[in-house]
Formats: sequence, structure tokens, C-alpha cells
Amino acid sequence: MSGRRLVIEADGGSRGNPGPAAYGAVVRDASTGHLLAEVGQTIGVATNNVAEYRGLLAGLMAVHDIDPQATVEVRLDSKLVVEQMSGRWKIKDPTLRSIAIQARDVLPAAQVSYTWIPREQNKAADALVNRALDGQPIQSTHVAPEVEAKSRSVPGFSPDLGEPTLLLLGRHGATEHSIKKVFSGRGGEDPPLADVGREQALALANELVARGGADRIVSSPMLRARQTADIVAEVLGLTNVDIVEDLAECAFGEWDGHTFGEVGRQWPDELGAWLRSTAVAPPGGESFDDHYDRIERARVAILESSESGDRVVVIAHVSPIKMMMAIALEAPVHSLFHLQLQPCSLTSIAWWRDANCTVLGFAESGHLRGLDHTEV
Repeated sequence: MSGRRLVIEADGGSRGNPGPAAYGAVVRDASTGHLLAEVGQTIGVATNNVAEYRGLLAGLMAVHDIDPQATVEVRLDSKLVVEQMSGRWKIKDPTLRSIAIQARDVLPAAQVSYTWIPREQNKAADALVNRALDGQPIQSTHVAPEVEAKSRSVPGFSPDLGEPTLLLLGRHGATEHSIKKVFSGRGGEDPPLADVGREQALALANELVARGGADRIVSSPMLRARQTADIVAEVLGLTNVDIVEDLAECAFGEWDGHTFGEVGRQWPDELGAWLRSTAVAPPGGESFDDHYDRIERARVAILESSESGDRVVVIAHVSPIKMMMAIALEAPVHSLFHLQLQPCSLTSIAWWRDANCTVLGFAESGHLRGLDHTEV
């Protein structure tokens, strides 16, 4: 266990019992009371008890995302859930038993305790339930950055850091979608590189050679990224491109293939909501909050499969590279709206084994002079 203590306040409710139901949960730091996460979501027609259990499950999953080794106190105003999860009452209902099993599998039992609290002490979670039932769901929003500060070292001043793993993040070359400035995400058409995109990929490869080459190369599974990675790998003399599925571009759903202006005309309300909140997904697509979590998984996987001192070329897309920057700078997800990068531009981030990092360059594109690197 990490020594960190967190508190979950969870609730659930049904208007009709059974009837339209929803759950809500908040996660706080036990020492400071800082709000770390909140989640509220409808679950269709269900009973109060099912909704209560779903709130518990959502809270535990949020804790797992924050710190899977934390010690957790779960506070609920449902005596039934507290007693059953504490093992003092049997769970006879098969639906509740199924959810309880899922909840018990999220974290080791030794890390979790359950406390009954009066309803008036559970107002935050109850408010999320009612917001969800009123059509205002909140899903795993990044509410507050007031997490415990990690131990920091300063590169250049701390001789015991060892060698970092250098991620050389290259955006893929231009496609016809890039040139037309249309949304082009995972699950969409997946166009190949345009001729200018191949020229850009070659320019990126030559720039990487000039900077010292690389030990390995990984790529998004999308066609334009793989084609770019193949060109770069050939020039660098690398025989294998590792595909990392989580590096795929954000999914834009029904907006794929449309320009921003077209989306504004056809989906004005949806676009407005998407621009206001990174928890909102395009119709049939993926929210930026979910995309952030996916890119963090990719980052961890790449670093864990690399050695200290490795130079790793990562060929990806606009959104994944922006998310890597947000992760490196510990910036909020919505910071991505303030970042811009060209096809085959280069971003460099050094990561140490203690999780500290240094941004060495962002969206560098001097190697693309004379090429039409159309902005998206």
C-alpha cells in the first residue's frame, strides 16, 4: 500500500423504485479534504439498491485510477450496502451479488473499509445522483489537481537520476483529410498519406538522424501513422515498428470527415458542449477525458517496455501528442485547446524512472521548410 488515504462518498437513487435510476460518487483526499474526482451517471430503470451499489463500484474504480494502492474509507448512507460489503449480511439478490463481486475485485479487501453515514452527510454524492437524473451526467471529470505532490528532482542538479528515456513524438504526415481540415479520428475513414505527407515523413526521418537516431520506434495503429513510421524506420535503420493500440487518434464519431464549420452547423449544441467540457464526447465518439486516460496507458506501456537511456520514436496524432504534453506539464485536459502542431512536427520529452520529466521541445517544424505542412 502507498500510505495514501482516500475517502469515497457514494450514493444511488431511483425515481420509482424501480424507475429511472442513477448513481453518484466523489473521491477526496482523507487528509486535506481536496476533491479528486466525481462521477454521476444514469443506469436506466433500476432499484435504489442497485443504484447504490453502482455508485460504490464507480467510486472504487475512480480510486483505482488515482492510486490503486491507497487505503480507502467508503462512506454510504445505505445500511444494506455497508453491512453486505463488510461481510456481516448475506447478499441474496443475484443482481446485487454480481455488482458486489465486481466491487470487491477493484481493490484488495485489506485496503477498503465501509462506514455508514446519515443522508445529510452524503449531500455531495446525492447531488450528483439528482444532476444525472436531471440530464446533467458527470463522468470521471478531472475536478481538482490538488493531489499530493510527488517527490521531485531537478534534471542537471541531481546526479542520481540516471539516464532518462527520451520520447521523440512525431505527428504523422499529411493526408487528404489534413489538407481539407476535417475531423479524422479512430473509427473513421483512416486515409493514407498524401504525397506531401510522404515527403514530410522523409524530412522527419532525416531530422531524427541528425539528432542522433533512435533505439526503437512505436506507432499508432492507424494507417497514416504506420506509413509514416515505416518511412522513418527505414531511414533510421530500424527493422521493426511496434504498434501501440492506445496511441490511436481520439474518436470523433459522427463528426469524422466533416470540417469544424460543418460540425458547427449540423451539431451546434453538441459542439458547444464538447468545447465547454472535456468530459463530453462527440456523438458516437470519445471524450477527451477518456482519451487522456488512454494516452496515459500508452505512455506507461512505452516507458515500461523501454530501457533507461533509450531514444524512442513515437509516431502518433494531434490529440495523443497534446495529451502527452498535458501529462508532462501536469496541465488540465482542456489545455489541449491551446496547443497546435503540424504534420510531422517533432516534440521531445525526457522521462526519468522516478516519473519526473523534462520537455525539450514542442511541435518543432524547422525541418519541414519548403513543404506544405497544412495546419489542421
